[in-house]
Amino acid sequence: MYRCIENLPFSVTLLLYAHAIHLLCKAAGETVGMSIGCDDYLGSDKVIDKCGICGGDNTACKVVSGVFKHTLTNLGYHKIVEIPEGATKINITEMSKSNNYLALRSRSGRSIINGNWAIDRPGRYEGGGTMFIYKRPNEISSTAGESFLADGPTNEVLDVYMIHQQPNPGIHYEYIIPGDNVISPQLLAHRRPGEPLNGQLGMAESTNHEDEDLHRETDTLTGQPAGTFPVIQPGRFPSHQPENQVPAVQPPRQNREHNWKQVGKTECTTTCGKGSQYPVFHCVNRITHEEVSESYCDSSTKPIPEEEACNLFPCPAFWDIGEWSECSKTCGLGMQHRQILCRQMYANRTLTVQQYRCHHLEKPETTSTCQLKICSEWQIRTEWTSCSVPCGVGQRTRDVKCVSNLGDVVDDEECNMKLRPNDIENCDMGPCAKSWFLTEWSDRCSAECGDGVRTRSVVCMTNHVSSLPLEGCGNNRPSETTPCNNGPCAGKVEWFAGGWTQCSTECGSGTQQREVVCVRKTEGTFEVLNPYECSYLEKPPSQQSCYLKPCGSKWFHTEWSTCSRSCEGGFRVREVRCLSDDMIASTQCDPQLKPEEKESCNMQDCIPEVDENCKDKYYNCNVVVQARLCVYTYYKTACCASCTRVANRQSGFLGRR
Repeated sequence: MYRCIENLPFSVTLLLYAHAIHLLCKAAGETVGMSIGCDDYLGSDKVIDKCGICGGDNTACKVVSGVFKHTLTNLGYHKIVEIPEGATKINITEMSKSNNYLALRSRSGRSIINGNWAIDRPGRYEGGGTMFIYKRPNEISSTAGESFLADGPTNEVLDVYMIHQQPNPGIHYEYIIPGDNVISPQLLAHRRPGEPLNGQLGMAESTNHEDEDLHRETDTLTGQPAGTFPVIQPGRFPSHQPENQVPAVQPPRQNREHNWKQVGKTECTTTCGKGSQYPVFHCVNRITHEEVSESYCDSSTKPIPEEEACNLFPCPAFWDIGEWSECSKTCGLGMQHRQILCRQMYANRTLTVQQYRCHHLEKPETTSTCQLKICSEWQIRTEWTSCSVPCGVGQRTRDVKCVSNLGDVVDDEECNMKLRPNDIENCDMGPCAKSWFLTEWSDRCSAECGDGVRTRSVVCMTNHVSSLPLEGCGNNRPSETTPCNNGPCAGKVEWFAGGWTQCSTECGSGTQQREVVCVRKTEGTFEVLNPYECSYLEKPPSQQSCYLKPCGSKWFHTEWSTCSRSCEGGFRVREVRCLSDDMIASTQCDPQLKPEEKESCNMQDCIPEVDENCKDKYYNCNVVVQARLCVYTYYKTACCASCTRVANRQSGFLGRR
């Protein structure tokens, strides 16, 4: 490797032709197919490492990285990581798309991005001495999350926050901090060729105005801006002059007849919101003030233009329109939203201001309808099936599918579940059984003395309560009368008819009874004779129908079912209904008079059957039971009583018949 300028011609005035030499060096490198490294040597393969060091080995700095995966519960701002002063190559990236937002602010509390619950648009934001690029992918198909990127270095401590609204997908952070005795990356980032770099190219900065003039004149000759190429330090080259020397261009003679004069200012960089401008100086004749070529003035005395503020009045406020959010529905008509902020430009920064400042402008819509595709719909594919039972209440079904607009069967979630047709319903196939329904016996006997009857009402009706153990009515109709006797009666010898009894029912159709006997009347008494003795006489009727008034509704009940257990307490049931005079269901019965529908029965203790032939032949049969030897025929016979008791306990049928 060799220094190209050592093999090229140069002039006596080294600094004047440094620029030209650099161009020739570059051209020579291209001619021989060699590159110039970061150290300005032809053929060098040195490059700047991640720490900003030319030819470095990446050990002069430290990469800090990690993933913030904490589970958060409260909504709002949560601190993720602290970016220290001097950090470079900053990358804060959300690991997947979410409804959360990243936020950035300085340690002094100044918000840089997404502060004070106001979400900024993606773009470039200055803060901490560097420029941050804020990205927020908005495409529906994109899964990338938000990110902050900055080259750095930072000049203060910055805090990164997450505005938590849904589960944290994870935040990856990475930045580089310099190690000890390392050139600041900030200086490296602004290094111009020819300036010192890691001690590899040494030259003192020139403060002589004549040198500055030479630099400017060199730029005039080459047509390149000042400070673009390296300035070669005097004494670096051999003292001899090459034969192909480039002659120096002599500047016009300078004198005191001319001086520099401000003739105006540059145009302001902005029309409003605080811009900047610089004074313009021209060389003029001291007497006539006529502008002449700058070569007539001493360039070293030319004033340095200083920046001046201009157009300090704020720019008009404007509506900053954010991007549309995703559609609220994946199909059909949905809604999408966007953020509209009133903002104002000042000092190259866009600030959020009160909305009244934008009242002179029509506010854009913040919501809009959207439709990504046509929704799927429900289709009934089959008719109802037959009922699941031949009688009583059962169920029937049909096939219901969610079908896309292309005719394909898709998941039910693709359709509106609220509009889904029923695919199952109840069906009533009619009654399955009938039963006799009875009223209670009447309280009154049909005869005041002697034999009489008590009555009740009997009706066959459909049984809708399938849990009762009842069958059809059949021909075994329960009796509507039952005998009763109120004691013997006295009378004379003749057909004697007593008075009619009260009606067998207090309401509805009933019967009345009276005693008709053949008696022989004696003095003060009656002797009852055989009815044959009065056969020649017309016998008065002994029974007749009666109807006092309509009953209205009455309680009817079935016979009691069989007891559920034969001993140790079981239960039996019957069905009770309220019926009107025309034997239809009614709700007018007195609830307090409703007969019981369930009662206990067979409360006596169970007495196990004793088999006289089943006895234990040995005193230690309990050992046989514990050893579980009852499964063998010999022990089952020898210890019959013990093995039988154990078998009954295990089967759960002890005492049942």
